Amino acid sequence: MKNWGRRAMVVALAASTTLVAACATETTYRPATGSGFYRTGYSDTQIEPNRFRVTFAGNTVTDRDVVERYLLFRAAELTLQNGYDYFVMADRDTDRQARTYSTPGAWGPGFGGWGGGLWGPRWGFYGRGWGYRAWDPFWGDPWAWGGGADIRTIDRYEASAEIVMFKGTPERGNVRAFNARAVVDSIGPTVKLPRP
Repeated sequence: MKNWGRRAMVVALAASTTLVAACATETTYRPATGSGFYRTGYSDTQIEPNRFRVTFAGNTVTDRDVVERYLLFRAAELTLQNGYDYFVMADRDTDRQARTYSTPGAWGPGFGGWGGGLWGPRWGFYGRGWGYRAWDPFWGDPWAWGGGADIRTIDRYEASAEIVMFKGTPERGNVRAFNARAVVDSIGPTVKLPRP
C-alpha cells in the first residue's frame, strides 16, 4: 500500500509540473505591461535629445540571458528610430528579484497529528527536489503524505541601461559602443515577438 501512495504522488507531481510548464512561456519582445514584480517587456525614457534610459523586464520563466539580449536589441532599435548610428552604454545593470511562495502539504497545514489544529510532535526537513516537508508520527508513512509545506523561491530578471546615441562610426576599441544596425542584424533573428 505504501508503494501505491508513492507512485500516485509521483504521477500527480509529474502531471501538475507538465501542466504548469505548458502554461508558462518566456516574455516576448513588446512594450512593458503590468507593474511591480509582474511588469514585463521593454520601456524607455528620454533624458536628453540623444540620451535614454532603457529597461527590459522578464517574467519568472525568462532567463537572464534573454532579458539582457532584449535590452541590447531595444537600445539598438531605439537608436535607429531616432536617426542615430551607434550607442554607448553609459551605465548597465541587471537586477534579480525573488519572491518566496509557500503552499500547504497534501493534508493542509496543521499542528501535529490529524492536521486539525491538534498539538503533537513534528519535525521539518528540506528534501532536494521536494522542498520543505514535515514528518508527523501520526500520519504513518512520513515521506509520502506527511503534511508539511512546499516552499518555493521564484526569480525574475530586469535589465536596465542608460545609453547615449551618436551618428557616424564608433571609435575603435570602445567596448561600450555598439553599432545599432549590426546589433539589430545579429540579435534580431533570436527575438521572439508576440503572436498577433
